[in-house]
Amino acid sequence: MNSARKCTSLYRNVQSKWTSSFWVCSRRQSLPCLSTWTAGNDSEQCRWRNVALLASVGVAGIAFFKAKFHLHAKEAPKTSADRVAEGLPTYSADDVVVHDSKEKRIWVTFRHGVYDITDFVDEHPGGDKILLGSGGALEPFWDLYGAHKTPEILAMLEKFRIGNLASTDVGQATRGMGDPYATDPKRHPILKPTSRTPFNAEPPIDVMTESYITPTDFFYVRNHLPVPEIDPDKYELELVGLDGEEHTLTLDDLKTKFPKVTVTSVVQCAGNRRSELNKVKKVKGLDWGACAIGNATWSGARLVDVLKYFHFDLDDPRIQHVILDGLDLDPTGVSYGASVLADKALDPKADVILAYEMNGAVLPRDHGFPVRAIVPGIVGARNVKWLGRVTLSEVESDSHWQKKDYKGFCPSVDWDTVDFDGAPAIQELPVTSAVCSPPDGSTVRGQTLHVKGYAWSGGGRKIVRVDVSPDGGRTWSSAKLHSEDTSLTRAWAWTLWEIDVPIPKGAKELEVVSKAIDSSYNTQPDTTENVWNLRGVLNNAWHRATYKVAPS
Repeated sequence: MNSARKCTSLYRNVQSKWTSSFWVCSRRQSLPCLSTWTAGNDSEQCRWRNVALLASVGVAGIAFFKAKFHLHAKEAPKTSADRVAEGLPTYSADDVVVHDSKEKRIWVTFRHGVYDITDFVDEHPGGDKILLGSGGALEPFWDLYGAHKTPEILAMLEKFRIGNLASTDVGQATRGMGDPYATDPKRHPILKPTSRTPFNAEPPIDVMTESYITPTDFFYVRNHLPVPEIDPDKYELELVGLDGEEHTLTLDDLKTKFPKVTVTSVVQCAGNRRSELNKVKKVKGLDWGACAIGNATWSGARLVDVLKYFHFDLDDPRIQHVILDGLDLDPTGVSYGASVLADKALDPKADVILAYEMNGAVLPRDHGFPVRAIVPGIVGARNVKWLGRVTLSEVESDSHWQKKDYKGFCPSVDWDTVDFDGAPAIQELPVTSAVCSPPDGSTVRGQTLHVKGYAWSGGGRKIVRVDVSPDGGRTWSSAKLHSEDTSLTRAWAWTLWEIDVPIPKGAKELEVVSKAIDSSYNTQPDTTENVWNLRGVLNNAWHRATYKVAPS
């Protein structure tokens, strides 16, 4: 599908957040949004009233920082780009605009600086996003992809500075430009942001084990772009076959023409526990703790039921991938996209659904309203939100997030040697666990300590044991497990665990370690050094929490 068709077909039910000067598609339609609310599970919220109250007292005062164009954006870090570099030539915006390809050298501007980023593109994991600003200003695009605008990346960019932008052109690129995040939904103050634009946040670790089902408001949020505003009455889902055959479904069609199926499933970000890898060596990506994971009930129509309704030949051997495209757009009209192997997506026992409910209520905007894909056992990056199109394909998605992100590498691979094309996209996630309560750094007392945590393994592999050590891994005991999954091979939900560990007499410090074992007897590696990678994904090393022991 060409880009013009994306704007006029797939995205006709999405309200635009961009001024016309930043759209490259042939036309667009803005439709009013009828879904400005968020929904949660009332019964679950009642169970969490005390936790929520305490959390609100602690974090309700969090202020949203103001940047020039983002009223709720974090103030951009100060950089050498904020001043004129002595001894470098001055270029106008007209001089820069002609340098928009590798053949002509790729020039961009940022604040007062002019940069030749031709060589920078290959070094930076978001290089293709920087290319959006070729021949122009980076501000409109880095205001969108705020995760890339870090002090480290800005310092790296400064190495490629070749001149100064004419003073009359500084700031012109964003003058009059609206805030693409202005209509994002409100979030519960308990969530701790790792970035504000786009919004990404996780709950505190000590609330993770308070309920087997993660309350909707406390479920981690992972957004790559602004949250789209979608009119549910005008929403349409496109279904595309190998030979170009197309069908569409409305939200009402999904709810009335197909059996409603409910699946309890974990969704986990590939970068969960990235902060531990950052302690080994700095990686690129959001600094997630151990809470970029949640366990919820999801309700909707089975993907295979929907495809069979339109008589797609699901046994066609040419179908190797199922591509999932969202309705969240960047300024050029390109959406978030991913794909799942057809053997998984089209297996009736894989329980892949097109979900329109979460925890018994309407899907909230942050979690994909009106429809998202739930692909149990598969990394969260493939559980595409705001689903707009499902395509049966011989090849995987050509999306940046499928081709150039969410892949694992050897600890010795760096940005000079990394080969994204040579590594497969992450699908199933490895077995993992975390010590959640008491949280790391707490002061404890007494003769025993009651410890709680979670464990989960991708691919539907059930957790069969969690071993816990009170002394950094020298001795071990098995924890008591709590799980609603009975199958060894279709265990989509997590397992909660608890154990009492002894506090040695006279001890001043206690290091509690957890490691989980799944039904295939996969277990966790012992150190983060062994699993470190430059993207900071797939961290499933033993999880450790250190406590200070108060004198008796």
